[in-house]
Amino acid sequence: MALKTFRPTSPGLRQLVIVDRAGLWKGAPVKSLTEGKSKSGGRNNSGRITTRHIGGGHKQTYRYIDFRRRKHDVPATVERLEYDPNRTAFIALIKYEDGEVAYILAPQRLSVGDTVVAGEKVDVKPGNAMPLASMPIGTIIHNVELKPGRGGQIARSAGSFAQLVGRDSGWAILKLGSGETRRVRQECMGSIGAVSNPDHSNAVTGKAGRTRWKGTRPTVRGITMNPIDHPNGGRTNGGKHWVTPWGKPTKGAKTRKNKATDKFIVRSRHLKKKK
Repeated sequence: MALKTFRPTSPGLRQLVIVDRAGLWKGAPVKSLTEGKSKSGGRNNSGRITTRHIGGGHKQTYRYIDFRRRKHDVPATVERLEYDPNRTAFIALIKYEDGEVAYILAPQRLSVGDTVVAGEKVDVKPGNAMPLASMPIGTIIHNVELKPGRGGQIARSAGSFAQLVGRDSGWAILKLGSGETRRVRQECMGSIGAVSNPDHSNAVTGKAGRTRWKGTRPTVRGITMNPIDHPNGGRTNGGKHWVTPWGKPTKGAKTRKNKATDKFIVRSRHLKKKK
């Protein structure tokens, strides 16, 4: 889908660039596949703000997405492509031959009327899902599992994808969008193709109010605050390093703590920066 611009009949429209969603379903989602969502405003059960910059925004309904794709060897037809307010990608409503319906992440080049299927040995075409062991080397994939049966966790946002670059004694080697190369068990499932809505990153908000519609509140810089309110507060920074309001360093400080999964990383995403 293409990007859409507007004639500058108001200051907010002058810079606005949005994704043209004319080809998507205009009605309501399937009610049996949805659940109500309540807003927290970034507050915990005692009413204190635990995550800043959250509040307001349009009311949303959560759509259940089938990230597991465990209904094997049953073809399904794409009934329609839909907008989902909970994610940047579009979703597809599929109807299996036995009448069951489900939502899946819509990949690029998937159209209404196409047939998708999940299984051990299926065609390599957008929307189909299979274990990494069954895929040819070089395949572009999305919605990849990290553990067999857990459901897809890698490459799920708009336009993202991973690439199967090799195999090694029961492991599949994936190149991720970040530049990281990672090992995953080849029993894990993945879906063929790149995720839909690649133009999402090119959209321009156009005005501050549009960010408020999405549920994001304004961010105040620490240096503009008083010293009582922020470690970087005051008229000058005074040679201090930039930190969060709670004193944790920002500006590139390493925060990765999970050393247990280091053995799965073949090549770090940071190596390309050091060259």
